[in-house]
Amino acid sequence: MQWRTGRRSQNVEDQRETPGAAGRGPRMAVGGGLGVIIIVVVAALFGVNPMQLLDMAGNPGAQVGKGPQQVVLTHEEKELGDFVAVVLADTEDTWKDLFRKMGKTYTEPHLVLFTGAVQSACGFADAAVGPFYCPGDTKVYIDLSFYDELKSRFQAPGDFAQAYVIAHEIGHHVQNLLGISDRVHALRQRLNEAEYNKQSVRLELQADFFAGVWAHHAQKMRAILEPGDIEEALGAASAIGDDRIQRQARGYVTPDSFTHGTSAQRIRWFKRGFETGDVKAGDTFAAKDL
Repeated sequence: MQWRTGRRSQNVEDQRETPGAAGRGPRMAVGGGLGVIIIVVVAALFGVNPMQLLDMAGNPGAQVGKGPQQVVLTHEEKELGDFVAVVLADTEDTWKDLFRKMGKTYTEPHLVLFTGAVQSACGFADAAVGPFYCPGDTKVYIDLSFYDELKSRFQAPGDFAQAYVIAHEIGHHVQNLLGISDRVHALRQRLNEAEYNKQSVRLELQADFFAGVWAHHAQKMRAILEPGDIEEALGAASAIGDDRIQRQARGYVTPDSFTHGTSAQRIRWFKRGFETGDVKAGDTFAAKDL
């Protein structure tokens, strides 16, 4: 990915060097998007809906963390933070333009980099939750150690795989601004668990689609892609499909518990976004075939 000459966003809140930020011991985060990897694995093992675990996370835990510690970032960690700022800026430029063409105003979200644990408007979040978007404060939260896990555990390396993670969470911000998230979350009290899970899958697949839309326009306007970049994004999408995660965890899958979509579905919707670049082509809620 061609990123080093890109604009840096001013909306990155880097808490990695903040004394005490890594020492908090809260339980989990809510408002998840792409990265509820560990929670999904645990839920798969015990046949529990991951959304139930995320709901429990809304109640702040009482764990006592270690005392404040000053963290000194390595050169690689600083460079990764720089990369995140460039990707976030690119999503800002892309979605500002797309919203303007829709006659709407795009409000830029903030992105918080943290280590270990963080407190958001959606509650406390442990790094195990992975990257997530909180509509309560319109912020994306990422512990960048997730990228190590994406590379080593899920065999999805590459800088564009990392960019896809950010673009997916920004996709949830787009859904929030368009009122889509509120409509889905309002169904929670009206639907049973299996039916609500299906709506959650459609919400996540649309965020994948929006990530593809961003990639389409970023390439068209700024030529950021290098050979193999799209394959990296597709590899990341495939790696975190519900079916693949459940099969790795226990050897079989239970489709009724899916909350993010299968590997094939995630790939399909990202590719549709990338190939069309048309926001209107991503109505996963009206689609008969996901």
